[in-house]
Amino acid sequence: MFLSADSYDRFMGRYSVPLAGQFADFAGIESRQRILDVGCGPGALTGELVKRVGALSVFAVDPSHEFVDAARKRHPGVHVEVASAERLPVDDRSFDAVLAQLVVHFMKDPLKGLREMARATRPRGVVAACVWDHAGGQGPLAVFWKAVRSMDSLAHDESNLPGTRKGQLAELFEEAGLTGIEDGTLTVSVLHTSFEDWWTPFTLGVGPAGAHVTGLDPERRDELESRCRRLLPQAPFTISATAWAASGRA
Repeated sequence: MFLSADSYDRFMGRYSVPLAGQFADFAGIESRQRILDVGCGPGALTGELVKRVGALSVFAVDPSHEFVDAARKRHPGVHVEVASAERLPVDDRSFDAVLAQLVVHFMKDPLKGLREMARATRPRGVVAACVWDHAGGQGPLAVFWKAVRSMDSLAHDESNLPGTRKGQLAELFEEAGLTGIEDGTLTVSVLHTSFEDWWTPFTLGVGPAGAHVTGLDPERRDELESRCRRLLPQAPFTISATAWAASGRA
């Protein structure tokens, strides 16, 4: 399925852009570092890294051709390639820090992906990742999945994906061979001016939530929309979203 950068921006970009600054702080990103952005998408974290170290010091990869094209257009000077986390097209020990924002839970093989990230990092360099707290109900999609489960208790949400539970990222980092592991949480708050502002992006087919909506027949989709509306406060309202974060040394 074709997924445009604009659709991603409307659905998750509204949360991932403010998250990027906090994540870069958590990873200790500062000037004069060379950074690799793994699973960059259309460039939410990439833009934050460019502000801190300059476009020529940022290398980014993503498996989506559409997202890579968008990231290149949005961030001239950044080297962006089509690649997965599990097969990074970079030399060993070539970056001061390697980051993955909201990516680990979508990796086909998270351990292999983290080991690749460590391979690309210079000795004692930083590897860092963050993932929404889907399992603890503090992610940005918590209300949506609560409504889904009220209609279908067996529906597959995102709570069982790797890294979405407390401590899982740190465990994965340890298993991947990283040292000096630290973990924490990052929280952003996003204002929604209307229910439609919140709901419409779910209909664009982005991620597991979008796939769930587009897979419903019209009657079930209307019912889900109604249940979400009842669960949310009257607009305008703010959604606070928390992500688990972990960092380690290569």
